[in-house]
Parts: sequence; C-alpha cells; structure tokens
Amino acid sequence: MHSLDFSSYKLSRSERYAITVVIPSWNNLAMLKLCVSSIRQHSSLNVQIIVVLNEGTDGSLEWCKEQKDKELDMVHFIENAGICFGLNACRSLIKADWIVYLNDDMYVLPEWDKALHQKAISQPNKAVLLSGTLIEPRDSGNKVVVVKDFGSDLESFKEEKLVLSSSNLKRSDWSGSSWPPLMLHVKYWDLIGGMSVEFHPGMYSDPDLSMKMHKAGVRDFIGVGSSLVYHFGSKSTARIKKNKGRSTFLLKWGISSGKFYRESLLMGETPQKAKEIRTDFLSKIKRIYTALMK
Repeated sequence: MHSLDFSSYKLSRSERYAITVVIPSWNNLAMLKLCVSSIRQHSSLNVQIIVVLNEGTDGSLEWCKEQKDKELDMVHFIENAGICFGLNACRSLIKADWIVYLNDDMYVLPEWDKALHQKAISQPNKAVLLSGTLIEPRDSGNKVVVVKDFGSDLESFKEEKLVLSSSNLKRSDWSGSSWPPLMLHVKYWDLIGGMSVEFHPGMYSDPDLSMKMHKAGVRDFIGVGSSLVYHFGSKSTARIKKNKGRSTFLLKWGISSGKFYRESLLMGETPQKAKEIRTDFLSKIKRIYTALMK
C-alpha cells in the first residue's frame, strides 16, 4: 500500500450534536446518497454526518462538497484507505459524545437514533457497546438479523413499504453487539485507540474492536431491537482484496472470533453481561498452527 494521502473537510455549521455518524464509502455514490437521505429523514436527534470518502472518482467527492449547508463533514482519501484507517482519520471532526459507525449500504428507519441514544445514556459510566438491528433480504443464518425482503439493490428497493412496515419489524434486545450500526462513547473510542490498522482494509476489525472494549472492562454488548437498519449487504466488501482477518484475530487474542462471540459475548441471547474470556487447549493449538502456516 502506498502512503495514504487524505484531507479533512469541516463543512457543517452546528457544533451541538447528540450523535456523530461515520460512513465509509468507496465510489458508491447512489448507495451513499440513499444512506445519507435516510439519516436526514428518519433521525429524531441532531446528528452529525461524516463521510469517509475513498477515491470519490464516481462523482461522490463533488456531491459531498455540495452538502456544506446540510450538516455533512468529510474525510477524503486519494486511494482506498479501507475501514480502519478511514474511521480513525475522522477523530478530529467528531463533535458528539457518541459515535456510530454505519456502512453506506444501510438505510436507517424512523427513530433508529433515538432508540440507540436512550439505551446508551441509560448505561452507567458509558461502558457499553451497542448495535442497531439489521433487516436483511436473505437468511444468512445470523440469528440476530430480521429477515424480510424489501429489495437487494436500489432497483428492487421497496422504500415506502419498508418504512410503513418498520414498527412491525422490531424485536427484543439481544446480546453480542459487534458490528455496524455500531455505537460507543468517544471516551472509549480514545481509550482503545479506535480501529486496529493491522486488520486493514477491515475484515474482522469488528470483533477486534469488541475484544478491545472487553479488555477495557466493558461487559454490556447490547443489540437494540427497536433501532432498525435495512442492510443491502456487501456492496463494497465484494470488490476489495480481503485481509486474512480470521488468522490475525486468532494470533492477536489467542481465541477465534467465533468462540469469542459464542462464549463471551453470548451472541443472540437475551441481554446479559459478557463472560470472561477462556482460552482452552484447542485454542492454543489453533494459534500455534496458524502462526506456523503464516
């Protein structure tokens, strides 16, 4: 990878926000427009939007600059910086106490932000990691996702039907928050050092961030069932050369991400405190084998 050349743009005017939403985007203008539009339409709180724009050669750079009177800030990378470097580069622009990381292939539903924020401020000492609940058109076997098909791309997207149906799609809260839309307090973002760049361009950076929060003493990892976000799915990750994040996670932490999700974060169960991490003999063998195979 070449040296990363980027610029920060403070284009919004307000200084008072309840939430800062950070959206990485890579030459995905149509999806980015829809994502930003949904935030503007369906947010109840004063939300700062920061776009992490990679390349922007499809017209998205010009579009973002045109949003200067509409509460949108931007970090622009000349080349694709991925998720980890991209999110970290936003720190100087963040104005709210609570940060939400959102993908550009997501569409937020009414009061998504209010549900997250109310859950966040109810937690003592801000020691919590929250996720919204995804609605996806296909069943991937993920038990915390609401499966309902409102379209798999922009051409087939049934936006009005989705919005009208949103109140009937809410579910109970769940344990194991670990992926976007992901919310944490800025003091914890700073404490854990943001995203870990050894996971560039980003595969398995989500469980790594959760692990760092766990190491920092956080035990509440809560998926909020009333904060709904429609997810078209992998519209950017399908285009990149993926890093070997599974191996990196195992070598770094001595446990697989799957075991961490199941046995510590209790993924998909009713909300409860995360368990302490147990590294068993099999995990040690896997770690040694992975190291030898690198």
